[in-house]
Amino acid sequence: MTLEILTSDSLSPLRHGFFTRRGGASSGVFEGLNCGPGSSDQANSVAINRFRVATALGVDPKNLVTVNQVHSADVAVIDEPPASPPAADALVTDRPGLALAILTADCQPVLFADHAANVIGAAHAGWRGALGGVLEATLEAMERLGADRSRTAAVIGPSISQSAYEVDWDFMDDFIADDPENQRFFAGGGEKVKFDLPGYGLHRLRRAGIGDAVWTRHCTYSDPSRFYSYRRSVHQKEADYGRLISAIRL
Repeated sequence: MTLEILTSDSLSPLRHGFFTRRGGASSGVFEGLNCGPGSSDQANSVAINRFRVATALGVDPKNLVTVNQVHSADVAVIDEPPASPPAADALVTDRPGLALAILTADCQPVLFADHAANVIGAAHAGWRGALGGVLEATLEAMERLGADRSRTAAVIGPSISQSAYEVDWDFMDDFIADDPENQRFFAGGGEKVKFDLPGYGLHRLRRAGIGDAVWTRHCTYSDPSRFYSYRRSVHQKEADYGRLISAIRL
């Protein structure tokens, strides 16, 4: 099966893609294009999958750069392939030939580009990172390389949608404490409420003054044939779960 790659006009003509799980070498619960070395999948299968992604992007596999994601607002500035993945949740570069990549399985993968300045970024924005400011930090790091947020485009890729994202009231309280207007990203009642993660991500980007921000409107939880989902794996009592990869290059 060939790779399935979702793209956006906002990022074109730059080479980029939100890769689905289709077209990979992994099997079992990881069936497909699992690109997460932190999973319990066979290392050889993950390496094959990442090689296929690098090939699709037209880069050497060593130039497919990821980070050790820790749900932070930290951003790594990449000017050459690092010896080991830095601890951060976003990457930026102005160097051609480097593909910046993020791994997700419900969290938001966000790809950025200022076409005029030739500066790109990629961010892993789960609820904790988004609340902590990782999206704004990515824009700030891009601007230090010469980008202008008012002409920068950001695309949020496949993420868990509000209809599938039940959370506790204490979870909502953290967002209300940060900004009372955040209540609009929660719906429902009873024991649980439902959180609109991509809606919140778009809000943070637009409030920061970005030129263009969109979500691809793909839900990771509700489409198991195309996407891995941490929350779905928990509900189905699976031992582990695969990681989707999203990447962009100059």
